[in-house]
Amino acid sequence: MTIPRGLYSWHPNCCDGFVLSADSGHSGFSTKPGGNYAVVSNRKECWQGLEQDITSRISPCSTYSISARVGVSGLVQYPTDVLATLKLEYQNSATSYLPVGKTSVSKEGWEKLEGTFSLATMPDRVVFYLEGPAPGVDLLIESVIITCSCPSECNNARPCSGDGDGNIILNPQFDDGLNNWSGRGCKIVIHDSMADGKIVPLSGKLFASATERTQSWNGIQQEITERVQRKLAYEVTAVVRIFGNNVTSADIRATLWVQTPNLREQYIGIANLQATDKDWVQLQGKFLLNGSPKRVVIYIEGPPAGTDILVNSFVVKHAEKIAPSPPPVIENPAFGVNIIQNSNLSDGTNSWFPLGNCTLTVATGSPHILPPMARDSLGPHEPLSGRCILVTKRTQTWMGPAQMITDKLKLLLTYQVSAWVKIGSGATGPQNVNVALGVDSQWVNGGQVEINDDRWHEIGGSFRIEKQPSKVMVYVQGPAAGVDLMLAGLQIFPVDRESRFKHLRRQTDKIRKRDVTLKFSGGGSSSVLGTFIKVRQMQNSFPFGSCMSRTNLDNEDFVNFFVKNFNWAVFGNELKWYWTEPQQGNFNYSDADEMLDLCKKNNIEARGHCIFWEVDGTVQQWIKALNKNDMMTAVQNRLTGLLTRYTGKFRHYDVNNEMLHGSFYQDHLGKDIRANMFKTANQLDPSAMLFVNDYHVEDGCDTRSSPEKYIEQILDLQEQGAPVGGIGIQGHIDSPVGPVVCSALDKLGILGLPIWFTELDVSSVNEHVRGDDLEVMLREAYAHPAVDGIMLWGFWELFMSRDNAHLVNAEGELNEAGKRYLALKKEWLSRTHGCIDEQGQFAFRGFHGTYVLEIETVSKKIMKTFVVDKGDSPLVVSIDL
Repeated sequence: MTIPRGLYSWHPNCCDGFVLSADSGHSGFSTKPGGNYAVVSNRKECWQGLEQDITSRISPCSTYSISARVGVSGLVQYPTDVLATLKLEYQNSATSYLPVGKTSVSKEGWEKLEGTFSLATMPDRVVFYLEGPAPGVDLLIESVIITCSCPSECNNARPCSGDGDGNIILNPQFDDGLNNWSGRGCKIVIHDSMADGKIVPLSGKLFASATERTQSWNGIQQEITERVQRKLAYEVTAVVRIFGNNVTSADIRATLWVQTPNLREQYIGIANLQATDKDWVQLQGKFLLNGSPKRVVIYIEGPPAGTDILVNSFVVKHAEKIAPSPPPVIENPAFGVNIIQNSNLSDGTNSWFPLGNCTLTVATGSPHILPPMARDSLGPHEPLSGRCILVTKRTQTWMGPAQMITDKLKLLLTYQVSAWVKIGSGATGPQNVNVALGVDSQWVNGGQVEINDDRWHEIGGSFRIEKQPSKVMVYVQGPAAGVDLMLAGLQIFPVDRESRFKHLRRQTDKIRKRDVTLKFSGGGSSSVLGTFIKVRQMQNSFPFGSCMSRTNLDNEDFVNFFVKNFNWAVFGNELKWYWTEPQQGNFNYSDADEMLDLCKKNNIEARGHCIFWEVDGTVQQWIKALNKNDMMTAVQNRLTGLLTRYTGKFRHYDVNNEMLHGSFYQDHLGKDIRANMFKTANQLDPSAMLFVNDYHVEDGCDTRSSPEKYIEQILDLQEQGAPVGGIGIQGHIDSPVGPVVCSALDKLGILGLPIWFTELDVSSVNEHVRGDDLEVMLREAYAHPAVDGIMLWGFWELFMSRDNAHLVNAEGELNEAGKRYLALKKEWLSRTHGCIDEQGQFAFRGFHGTYVLEIETVSKKIMKTFVVDKGDSPLVVSIDL
């Protein structure tokens, strides 16, 4: 439908709307002669726009295409998004909103908005509307066309859902026997009871079993191709249990099999849990399809062969939007106040107790100063007492001093842990010492250190409690039985993260900005004196990147967000050896090729992750089956095949991932193999910077990958001639604390190699707390002179390796953590304005990157671009007018 003279069936949604003719309209918005377009103005909210009830004109299970011509006008900050949305109203359940199209308007003029939708069930009312620009911005609409892709289908409305409540599974409780269900490599049977009546349905009258299973992937399945829509999040709930083969508990999984239009297969894990033969349990998860598949089958699998899978009910429906969590309100957080009682032991060992059958006494001779990481957080502090707890008669590693702190902790507050620890004589080899928390039945790591001498060592870490516990105990454990343990000055205190940001902003200003003088010529000094200019930074040159997967490329919303907000990319799996050569000689580079094409098209640099992965569990079975000579040949072929194919296309390579946590290739091919991998990679592609890459380097919680261990490994590689060019810190971190992270960066910085956070993610159920965690990490990294780049390990819900780590919800809505990321990106762009001085110059200090200069003279407006590179000396930029 084009916009007629009046709005007729269209209605402004809580705002004003009117129609303009082409000849009386906005400049820059040309339309055909005699044509009209709608203007939606006085918009106070992003969701306000133009809407129309289309209930009577659509049918369930038919696919509709949307094509609209839209624009924006007013105080616009380009680019801005315009969205097409369906409002779905149900009589007996909450109204839901379905995004069906989106376009980014980057200039004055009309843009095409396209999308598709299909409804599995028919709501009581369907309203189509256009929304999106910021409040105050007018939305312009020239035309909207919605067509059915198969008109004959649309003229014959047909019900297609399983049970009328949005469930796309047909016959979900087996009331119609096994209709619509099939076995996946096995037999399926319907039951009203089993095991002499001991197993009966949890709900309804029947349940199904997948039986005579000979493989773990055998199970019960249903095809949902016609009823599932792309870019929609679905929630899966199945009631399941296991039976037979003397197996009492086993892993059960819900999986999606997807066949793409080019007949490639994808397997998407949805959910898994431990099921038992005693009770029905609920298997729950979510999924989203990025592209338009040819076929989609959902199935239950997992237990070992011979064990039956029982299914009582199966529900797959559009996931309800969860209201964002409110920011935590913490009364009297008491930042910097130690919650440990009698920490200085002035009252003997009162408030302390021995965990296990060991003995606690007070001794002297411990340090009088706070450990450095605590000092960085707390500032000037009174000296420690010099007293320590001496733990003797330890008969188990977990025995040590303990204290109950249940009532001292506040939820969603981040705590820093700090202490001095030392071990007695008699240890054989290095000993781990750990500050641990027993939170009900869960172990929480508060920090670890490895000790191999008789000196005092700093232990530092952090933690946060997000659910109300009934009991929390802190204890110190670790050395072997029979080795005495000493603890001094244990501090556990809430951290004021915001107060550290002031210091980080000053540090950032020093290392990420440069003094710039714009020197004007060509216009005559008298004519340019006093001329008003605007300087606006368009892009910060610092690498801010993210992980992506091949399937994400099928979702245009994901791609739009990526290219707008990141300038580097890393591939989650598609370059790993198990992906590019899953079976010997069977190569798959097409995914990586397509991802590289996207990067090249959008001027995005790429990291190569990874050539090898040292952890045993990640190595293909065919490699494990090779003898030493054949394995060496396979390693050489991998290097040659990958690096000659992509010479010059990846700026970095992680050569052998996680060498601090695994040793597969070293164990099988000898100590020299690691250095040789670096040397060969450098010979094959000298342009690429070669990285080590590992996790838990920065958080104090893993002695295998402490900064000291990492430094030792890097120096060892360099001594063998390995051209190590950079240090990768993955950055999968919980409840980060600035001084702990900064301490690790300072230690690694002495090597003089660039440091990158290569896989950064943070996790919290509360989006605001997640945003706080992310801000801590981004500010610490950006303010540290040794850090040269930051890569996030994803940002889109359902496409992250960790739960509650996303910045963008599954259907494209930015959450609080995402807003924090974009706010920091905006903070790190420089803007200024003023007048050219008597020397024909204008001076400012700005972040490194690309700038646009706007000069307004009496006769004309001039636009110039210039680049501020890194450098210690002031930059002089000549501007010829």
